[in-house]
Amino acid sequence: MIGLYDKQADRKIGDISEGELQFLIDQLEEEDRHDQDYYIDAATIDYLVTRNGNPHLIALLRGALGGSEGVDIRWEDSSP
Repeated sequence: MIGLYDKQADRKIGDISEGELQFLIDQLEEEDRHDQDYYIDAATIDYLVTRNGNPHLIALLRGALGGSEGVDIRWEDSSP
């Protein structure tokens, strides 16, 4: 499993599958191949919905965003 974290609060948002992570990697811009963080706002989530994002992933991102304008998230592979 892959853990998603609120980068600023260092709080775990939830776990996503390898497929959900690959979807994020494919859909969002990365600074380099080692980049493991993204800035998420309402427009980003709306974009992911139009790209047929998994409802579980979309719900986690919406929960992380809450009422804020945007949130930096990071992912971490928690596989042994």
